[in-house]
Amino acid sequence: MTHAAPTSIADLGPIDRLRQQKAWNWYDWANSAYYTTVLTVLFAPYMITVAGNAAGCADADDTCNKTVGLLGLDLAAGSLPFYLTSFATIASAFVLPVVGAFVDRSPRKKWNMGGFAFAGAFFAALLFFLEGDNWQLGAIAVVLSSILGGCSLVAYYAILVDISTEDERDHASSRGWAFGYLGGGVLLAINLGVYLGHDTIGLGEAMAVRLSLLSAALWWAGFTIIPLVRLHNYAPVNVVAAEGTLLQRSFGQLFATLRDLGNYPMTLTFLIAYLFYNDGIQTVIYAASTYGEKQLKFDKTVLIATILLIQFVAFGGALFFGRMAARFGAYRSILYGTFAWMVIVVVAMFLPERNALLFYLVAVAIGIVLGGTQALSRSFFSLLIPRGREGEYFSLYSAAERGTSWFGTLLFGLMFQVTGSYRPAIFALIVFFVLGVFFLLRLDPKRGIEEAGNRLPAVV
Repeated sequence: MTHAAPTSIADLGPIDRLRQQKAWNWYDWANSAYYTTVLTVLFAPYMITVAGNAAGCADADDTCNKTVGLLGLDLAAGSLPFYLTSFATIASAFVLPVVGAFVDRSPRKKWNMGGFAFAGAFFAALLFFLEGDNWQLGAIAVVLSSILGGCSLVAYYAILVDISTEDERDHASSRGWAFGYLGGGVLLAINLGVYLGHDTIGLGEAMAVRLSLLSAALWWAGFTIIPLVRLHNYAPVNVVAAEGTLLQRSFGQLFATLRDLGNYPMTLTFLIAYLFYNDGIQTVIYAASTYGEKQLKFDKTVLIATILLIQFVAFGGALFFGRMAARFGAYRSILYGTFAWMVIVVVAMFLPERNALLFYLVAVAIGIVLGGTQALSRSFFSLLIPRGREGEYFSLYSAAERGTSWFGTLLFGLMFQVTGSYRPAIFALIVFFVLGVFFLLRLDPKRGIEEAGNRLPAVV
């Protein structure tokens, strides 16, 4: 059944919206397991091993320069997972806007979200069959599961506007991110325990990894059922008249959105700021383990503890930033968080070798600002979107994130190649946060919200 968009007029409106927001939060819990266990931790090193076996590498590790063939290209086994994830992110930048246009016209957003989620989880489950030297199925599975996961998030983000008022967005989004970090952290802790203790429980190392990859897919699909059951569907609003098939209408609305983006200069300014500071955030997270292992000489036990520490601290960080936004507004909280990221990369550059305590303290700082800046970016951007175009605009938001997320890793790699040290490489990432602050300071949040036709929250 399709429900009308909630309003604050009815006495039961706030209660109903809160129930819907809590149901919506469960999808953060569901999908985060895939992004943490699979994409962040286990897939890349295991794919390198399997592809290395196929290439004939003696140790099948990331030092292997022998190649495997993919679409007529000879790719180093040690680089294969990074090429695959880069391809998935670039492909997503083209696919997501079309999905967003479709979602905006659909009265079944929760089923759009669920359909993409179940399809993504199915392909993620195929990673269980990544073994021996059979890397090809895993390559297809990780690309398709990543793209489908992004499609599900476009629908998921669009639902936020249906179930919350402007004043409720920061709290709802922060609680969702916190819930996601908690869920992802719980499964990751279990999987790392299985991996580290695989001999004790009678599993081979490869089987422990394969079961962990499968568990993330089952977790993603299983917990998606909760928001599907509890969420309502809401009728689309402000639908732009168009002719042709549904697919043609979707492309037509996409082109209209790209043209109309010039009418919302503050929205465009935030998108530019976001792609810079988010690229910096993603690269810090990506490079942290390399920096800790190669530059600071920590063993894998410290690195695994650091990953889990960041995951669970980010739970509290997201909630903390949600409260900060209630006092200072999302815009200023994001700005403060971006300044904090600058401090983090400067401090990280001067960390002494083998000082685990200081490394953990930096990890705590990362966790605090990580969840908060991401959660508030999502809720603040929702205020800069014209009503009825949430899917398309959030697809641009995701496309900006996914299509440019390789800039930071490229800079990190180039700085290491030039200097031979990871210290200037980690410091160089400050340029992304400086550029993010530069564009944030050029943003007038009140003007942007009003231009999009939305009501100003009590605190901007």
